[in-house]
Amino acid sequence: MEKIKAGETRAEYIEVEPNVRLHITDAGEGRPIVLIHGWPLSDEMYEYQYHDLIKNNFRAIGITLRGFGKSDKPFGKYDYDVHAEDIRKILTLLKIKDAVLGGFSMGGAIAIRLAATDEKAIFSKLALFGAAAPIWTKRDDFPYNLTKSAVDDLIALNYKDRPKLLANVGKIFSATETALNDGIASWLNGINISSSSYAMAECLIALRDTDLRTDLAKIKIPTLIMHGKKDKICSFDLAEQMKNRIANSHIVAFKNSGHSLFLEETQKFNAELLKFAKE
Repeated sequence: MEKIKAGETRAEYIEVEPNVRLHITDAGEGRPIVLIHGWPLSDEMYEYQYHDLIKNNFRAIGITLRGFGKSDKPFGKYDYDVHAEDIRKILTLLKIKDAVLGGFSMGGAIAIRLAATDEKAIFSKLALFGAAAPIWTKRDDFPYNLTKSAVDDLIALNYKDRPKLLANVGKIFSATETALNDGIASWLNGINISSSSYAMAECLIALRDTDLRTDLAKIKIPTLIMHGKKDKICSFDLAEQMKNRIANSHIVAFKNSGHSLFLEETQKFNAELLKFAKE
């Protein structure tokens, strides 16, 4: 593990291909914990995790996916493979090894794709937070979560009235509409609205159509599954399905949380992530 020299400034933007730069947060010293955000957030969603990780002698690395937050927003493909390759390029450039990989919601799905195709052995542990996996939408052999037509409606509303789409998602983001105070809700909306409408729609298509069941069978590293019991966006059924398909995994249930477990039960969330990373 390469130690950052005192006073050395770390890159806030890294180019993953010509004209495409991604925003990253990179702070602290120690074992790396790499965090991938959900749709349609950015690495800023982990503001209330970063300090605890750094204070406990970890190097916190948050990566904002193309199309979101402060990262560049090109047109083109936005499937899980594109995002996974972007992340792999950044971590290879930063010479990251023995990392704990964490992903929230869609970021959890992308983390699964990364862990299942980790030929360079960058990651030694996987943490999934309200992950949109193994499949976000129902199939004949997978009767869980949303229908494909419901996601089609989200895509249509994205191109018609994106603020309304974000407001609708905000209403079901937590266990109740008032679980998060107005300030936190406003902060989240500010992050969300900075995303590209094109990226939001393309990622909804990836969420709707991608089946990660074969990926789960390839994951051999220890895996922590943290999931809200009251999650209305990625139902708790998904956590149980992931547990059944990832060999070395365990679930920590958040009984009082919806999808935003990292904000609804922040202290427990941070403690469980740190405990897992230290094991």
